[in-house]
Amino acid sequence: MTGERSNLRLVAPAQHTEGEQTNYELDWSIMMARAQSGDGDAYRRLLTAVAPYLRARALARLGSPEEAEDAVQDTLITVHEVRQSYDPGRPFGPWLVAIANRRVADRLRRMRRRHKLSEAAADVVGNAPRRQDKTVLDNRALEAALDDLTPEQAQAIRLLRLEEQSLADAAAQTGRSIGALKAATHRALKALRRRLLEGPRP
Repeated sequence: MTGERSNLRLVAPAQHTEGEQTNYELDWSIMMARAQSGDGDAYRRLLTAVAPYLRARALARLGSPEEAEDAVQDTLITVHEVRQSYDPGRPFGPWLVAIANRRVADRLRRMRRRHKLSEAAADVVGNAPRRQDKTVLDNRALEAALDDLTPEQAQAIRLLRLEEQSLADAAAQTGRSIGALKAATHRALKALRRRLLEGPRP
């Protein structure tokens, strides 16, 4: 199956004239049409053929091999879920790229959120010893700590720290008073600091 990769050119299929297909994209379209008819071998060959293209495309936008690989897997899963929606009479490349772009955008949003989580963790722990940084600033640890907050506290942290809303905007969105949000944020930060500095529970 890997031999098909030699025919893959890492250019965007959507860049050619509408209705025109490159040779490799025509192969993809044929394999996808066969896959829709139940040809499992054609489907496996298709996924093997498109994976390097998706990987290169995702890496160019995400910069991280790990994130790019996750984006590739997300894209392939989506292709599998919506494969019957593909119209064999149209080029496969633009259809694939549209899915890939959405999955990469999802990853970018998650990366931005993790960055904000790391900033929030650094803000929460303040002057924690450097030896604890790796544990303290681990996004998964912060996510777990957030899960331990009350719904009101978690909402306050999400709106005021992660989404960086103003107190007035957060109050308008939640229907809670500014004082209540301030109190919830204060209690949440204390709980987060304690949990992060203590480390994960046994």
